[in-house]
Amino acid sequence: VRLVNGSHPCSGRVEIMPDLTWGSVCDTDLDWKDAAVICRQEHCGIPKAIFGGTNFGEGQGPVWPEEIQCQGNETHLTFCQTSTTQHQNCTHKNDVSIVCSGESRYTGFRLMNGSDSCSGRVELQWLYREWGTVCDLYWDLRDATVLCQQLGCGEAVAVPGKAWFGQGSGPVRADVFECRGNESHFSHCAVSSWGRAVCSHGQDAGVICSETPDQLSLRLVGAGGDCAGRLEVYHKGSWGTVCDDSWDLADSQVVCSQLQCGMPLSAPVLASFSQGTGPIWLDEVGCLGNESSLWECPSAGWGQHDCGHKEDVRILCSGKTAIF
Repeated sequence: VRLVNGSHPCSGRVEIMPDLTWGSVCDTDLDWKDAAVICRQEHCGIPKAIFGGTNFGEGQGPVWPEEIQCQGNETHLTFCQTSTTQHQNCTHKNDVSIVCSGESRYTGFRLMNGSDSCSGRVELQWLYREWGTVCDLYWDLRDATVLCQQLGCGEAVAVPGKAWFGQGSGPVRADVFECRGNESHFSHCAVSSWGRAVCSHGQDAGVICSETPDQLSLRLVGAGGDCAGRLEVYHKGSWGTVCDDSWDLADSQVVCSQLQCGMPLSAPVLASFSQGTGPIWLDEVGCLGNESSLWECPSAGWGQHDCGHKEDVRILCSGKTAIF
């Protein structure tokens, strides 16, 4: 499924591809439950409006002739039923469009070409794929503060534009981010529903955060060495643990590399290994394995978890030999 010709990536004419050809959907065959599934599948939050009558223009190709019958809780449109009765009286003048709430579809976040990892050109990754820069026209201190906090870099103190940190490559993201400044993760910020400007890399946005990164903003403890033990991260003045939900070897690879401890080893960990105390800072971490620091990886957000300390992440890196 895709949303076409909208004012932002989370709005537009609904098009689906059931048989290798993109086609539109009749406005009598899609309701709020169906729209909820589409918005969820597209990582676009919840539906805000449904429009019939070519609100975002007439499509090309076929008009899907069957009624979509979602329950509303499906994660993907392919899990929804369709009606057995085909409607033959729909044309492209009946193309349905939707507007979703506009939650971010960005899954990677980093600052590049600065003096350290807490300053630089803002780069965002689109759905785990291509990295791109951000247009400075709609980038402000509130957006930057959320990003700085997510990266473990304190607050934003400046948002230099005009490619202050050099011009990047790839697409220039001209989305209008509407962070309030108190979100725990940049992906929780809304995206504006009004139009986007055409930007070039000469307008790449930058950020300078208030804190300087420290290798000791994360550590492995409890195993008698620096390269093995329970993972702890430092945030808001306190050390806390990381939950092992969704944790895999790619996540451990990033931690071992960041600590200059070689490669992760998939050795078994004894159940009697000591549990942490204090806050559980991170959960649902989703590194690809090639990030330069844990702060570039997507997660549920600082302090957002459903875990106990029995699920604390434990890691053994190849840099030193240690026994849990």
